[in-house]
Amino acid sequence: MLSTVRLRSFRKVWVTLSQMPTVSKFPTVSDLDPAAPAPAEGPEGGGGAGQDADASPLVRIRSLLPGLARAEQRVAQVVLDDPSSVSRRSITEVALAANTSETTVTRFCKAIGVGGYPQLRIALAADTARTAARSSRNLGGDISRDDDLPSVVSKVSFADARAVEETAEQLDIAELERVIAAMATAGRVDVYGVGASAFVAADLQQKLHRIGRVSFAWSDTHIMLTSAAVLKGGDVAVGISHTGATTDTVEALRVARERGATTVALTNYPRSPITEVADHVLTTAARETTFRSGATASRIAQLTVIDCLFIGVAQQHLEESVSALDATRDAVGTHRLGVRPDGRRRPRETGK
Repeated sequence: MLSTVRLRSFRKVWVTLSQMPTVSKFPTVSDLDPAAPAPAEGPEGGGGAGQDADASPLVRIRSLLPGLARAEQRVAQVVLDDPSSVSRRSITEVALAANTSETTVTRFCKAIGVGGYPQLRIALAADTARTAARSSRNLGGDISRDDDLPSVVSKVSFADARAVEETAEQLDIAELERVIAAMATAGRVDVYGVGASAFVAADLQQKLHRIGRVSFAWSDTHIMLTSAAVLKGGDVAVGISHTGATTDTVEALRVARERGATTVALTNYPRSPITEVADHVLTTAARETTFRSGATASRIAQLTVIDCLFIGVAQQHLEESVSALDATRDAVGTHRLGVRPDGRRRPRETGK
């Protein structure tokens, strides 16, 4: 018989997920900068992430930075280096600091979706206040060779926690719901990722498999392509790439889309190449540091989105999911050492 407690637990998690803050559509490209690449939009309007008044403008700036014009990138760097100072400076001072013009600063503001410089100052001031409220310690900096081990631990844990929080703040809930609906009814879900993203792909596949959904995770380029080639309408292909520019993953997702599968991209950059072959785009908000390039904070942010997807799909098939989880837990139960709360092993049952 289905456990009422487990059912309530699943529903509680889903309600928590559904109440996460939504964000409106990410800005695409400034009308004044025709050279910047435009993001792709799927047939259902996917391919954009959103933005809430409460979402950090720094998250948007970091995610859109690669697609900005060079002069706008200099403005962005000035803002990212000291957002608190920029919130108190005039547009002229910021333009001089970025070695550009006031017009470029205004273009930059429009490109990141804040309208103008006064609105940017307000957004930065609000974000600075929120950050100060979260922590009175300066833990947001990079790890240096002079940091002692306690400082390293503090900075790592702070950065990881912020990656999860900022990812949740900017996650487009409407797009997430569309992806969940596609995965919940899919004939099969194939997940592609290489390097650090391969571990995230394997995690999603394992989670879906445990609730009885047909899923495969691939990290070898040739197998990814052959997998994509046999997909069809009603199937879902998920490509995971922090940069969104991993050739292997982008190519596999392109082939899957050509075969009629619904394609989903999970990336940190909403204007990256992978979004051009994706019907739906989910974005993370991870900041990498000197010793953590592409493998730690990004993976934690990706796993946050993966957990949201898994719970959403499980909620769509609640009773079947709970039964499958019970069955899989029982199947591996005999391969765990029985221990008592005090850490000592329980005596083996002899059957006598």
